Amino acid sequence: MRKTLIAIVLGQVLLVAGCSKSEEMTSTTAAEAPATPVAATQTLEQQNPLFAASQLQYQAPDFSAIKTEHFQPALEAGITAQMAEVLTIAEQADAPTFSNTIEALERSGALLSRAAAVFYNLSSSNSNEDIRRIQREMAPKMAAHTDNINLNAKLFNRIDSLYQQREQLALTPEQVRLIEVYHQRFVLAGARLTDDQKVQIRALNEEESTLTNDFQQRLLKLTKENAVLVADVKMLNGLSDSAIRNAAKDAKDAGHDGQYLLNITNTTRQPVLAQLNNRELRQQIWQASSSRGLTGDNETASLVARLAKLRAQKAELLGYENWATYRLAPQMAKTPAAVFDMFGSMVPAVVENTEKEAAAIQAMIKETGADFELQPWDWAYYAEKVRKAQYDLDESSLKPYFEFNRVLQDGVFFTLNQLYGVTFKPRPDLPVYHPDVKAWEMFDADGSSMAIFYGDYFAREGKRGGAWMSSFVRQSELLNQKPVVVNVMNIQKAPDGEPTFVSYDQVTTMFHELGHGTHGMFSKVKYPSLSGTAVSRDFVEFPSTFEEDWAGHPTVLANYAKHYQTGEPLPADMLDKLLRSRSFNMGFDTLEYMSAALLDLEWHSLKADAPLQDVAQFEAAALAKHGVNLSAVPPRYRSTYFAHAFPGGYSASYYAYMWSEILAADAFAYVQTQGGLNRDIGMKFRKAIREVGNSVPPMEAYENFRGQQPTTDGLLKRRGLL
Repeated sequence: MRKTLIAIVLGQVLLVAGCSKSEEMTSTTAAEAPATPVAATQTLEQQNPLFAASQLQYQAPDFSAIKTEHFQPALEAGITAQMAEVLTIAEQADAPTFSNTIEALERSGALLSRAAAVFYNLSSSNSNEDIRRIQREMAPKMAAHTDNINLNAKLFNRIDSLYQQREQLALTPEQVRLIEVYHQRFVLAGARLTDDQKVQIRALNEEESTLTNDFQQRLLKLTKENAVLVADVKMLNGLSDSAIRNAAKDAKDAGHDGQYLLNITNTTRQPVLAQLNNRELRQQIWQASSSRGLTGDNETASLVARLAKLRAQKAELLGYENWATYRLAPQMAKTPAAVFDMFGSMVPAVVENTEKEAAAIQAMIKETGADFELQPWDWAYYAEKVRKAQYDLDESSLKPYFEFNRVLQDGVFFTLNQLYGVTFKPRPDLPVYHPDVKAWEMFDADGSSMAIFYGDYFAREGKRGGAWMSSFVRQSELLNQKPVVVNVMNIQKAPDGEPTFVSYDQVTTMFHELGHGTHGMFSKVKYPSLSGTAVSRDFVEFPSTFEEDWAGHPTVLANYAKHYQTGEPLPADMLDKLLRSRSFNMGFDTLEYMSAALLDLEWHSLKADAPLQDVAQFEAAALAKHGVNLSAVPPRYRSTYFAHAFPGGYSASYYAYMWSEILAADAFAYVQTQGGLNRDIGMKFRKAIREVGNSVPPMEAYENFRGQQPTTDGLLKRRGLL
């Protein structure tokens, strides 16, 4: 997942997708902002490292100097500084030019961008009560600041003037593209609304920012609240000794010495269910996962219902039928109908596959002497038995060959070197925000330095669930910035002194997230708003999904899948079984994803006059409507913990993974016809896709690489449907 902190927290403000309210309100807001005396500002600048660009390489954050108390003053001062810059641009007497308007906006907000990039990364990856308090207090201020830019009539008039004459201004293609991107962002933000409508959208934006922040914070609390405490170690039969020791340590850290704590991950399915022999405990864990947020002090059901209605109201105000229509207008898909059609064409085959898988699992239940109907908490456990029977492959037997460091170094880094010529050098001298975080410098084939990369791979308290990429510094030739990027995951770290093993799913996620990372680090554009991953939601997952499939490439597997003690490669028969089993359980995987994506679209297809919805009833009706209501295969995310769709930046956009997968599967199949893993085709992909960011329209970039538009053949093969 590409996590755009700027998009999630500020809309587009730090990329300066501005367009403000009425001129009068904007001016009033700016005038009312508390002035900071020069002497006080100098004191703040001297004491607060965020007030100046970091002196570390590529302006990497100096985490050894940054403290929690530095964030709020820097964020608030950054808001004031950027607003002054924006008003200067908007109210200048000179006629609008690309330089004095668009480029000036690209240069604005340096302090706010710097402080927000660090703060909102840490609020997701290393949070605490003080950070959450700042987040709550800043949410409405950030929303107001976004609106002060996004709804400024004078500013939009300048951008609109340039947009209307963009083809006559003797600009570069990248500059024309940037004007078009700005204009679209401003219009979608409400630039053409009346003053009364701008007042309404301000109120809705402020409420949405408060609700999404509240949702994120409740999810963090639910992660801790819903962990399952086990008193008797015998109930953990089936788990490895290392996993049991981890559970004991987690329980001790939580104040339950002598017991065992099983933490809940972000998805409905829980990895531990594949190993636990105790069915009652499996049921308890699954129910703790699937019921999250429905009731209790940290319930999120009411937030889901209100956010869906609020977004529908915003969409109506902006002239759209519903939020999904509004959100998809600037995407590759264009309309919700196109996405519903994509899923609808696949549902029959996917459901048929899933029902066959369910039948095989039910037969395995019977074969093992049990007499009960397959339930969601049984699927992973008995699917592993079916996998072992069909492929003679035990997932646990693979683990010694998937040691974390070897996968990263000899798998992910190796592949990037083979395709793109880059190497990664450890940078232990760079300060980090947690002892588990590591830093590397990325070098090109000619030895030139390109970027700084941070890896934050291990789960801990204060980190939200899932996996994502984000940026501390975005690449920009205009600002003379090279990229500083971070990948974040939630791998369970082994006890001290023991190797950490990862599942094959986690292996592919490591490839996926550094696919996002290199999308940011290979960026080679002039303007920060077009840099790296600043592309449409249904294109941004394409380069990362493309990278996933290299995890199973025979040459790559042979390089990293080695026994952690002996260094012996994964035996040929096991490798063959692994490759053949890659489509196993694909019906389940596809259906749980599609169910979540359809839920997201249905929630955001509600109209503004629809009443607040009961979450459980709405989910049941939506899944039945699309024929994906298999009781043993619930959605990957239920609404109450669907971080992508509600507090995150993927509202009405979770479909993007499947849409991007069409591109990724088609591209990967094409690459195999060009010799597979080799530098020539890798560099073609790097230059056509990864380097251009959003300076080229997405489909044009794809066609520049592929020579044609994609077909679905690769996707159907990848999903085991062909």
